[in-house]
Amino acid sequence: METKNNQSKNLIAYCGLYCGDCFSFKGAIADLSRDLRKELRKTKFENIAKGIPFKEFKNYKECYEVLGTMVRLRCKSACRGGGGNPFCTIRKCCQKKGFDGCWECDEIETCKKLNTLNEIHKDAHRKNLKTIKKKGLIEFIKGKKYF
Repeated sequence: METKNNQSKNLIAYCGLYCGDCFSFKGAIADLSRDLRKELRKTKFENIAKGIPFKEFKNYKECYEVLGTMVRLRCKSACRGGGGNPFCTIRKCCQKKGFDGCWECDEIETCKKLNTLNEIHKDAHRKNLKTIKKKGLIEFIKGKKYF
């Protein structure tokens, strides 16, 4: 059990998000996108799309390129292992301060660096940070996580 908790702790990003819940870390979207591109190439669907009179197929090339980009969204490791955004200011800040995560910082409520996550995650990271600060990492791992 202790080993599982340690592995799960390593999936808690500095910002309070849980990498184990992240689509990039799980890889399903990247895998499905890769497999769909492979099937499209195999069936030469680009040629088929040219012969089908659906207006949406005019965007086939762009769709194929988007699928390729989605393949590259896979994280090969969690945040603590260097995965995620390589330019993450939150990770760099915690490392500079010697923190395991933002939950150890007194500036959680006012930190502007955490605002960079708002567009995608709304207030999920802040909710997680409050839970970690209040209950600790083990209880956070066992409980509900926002993403």
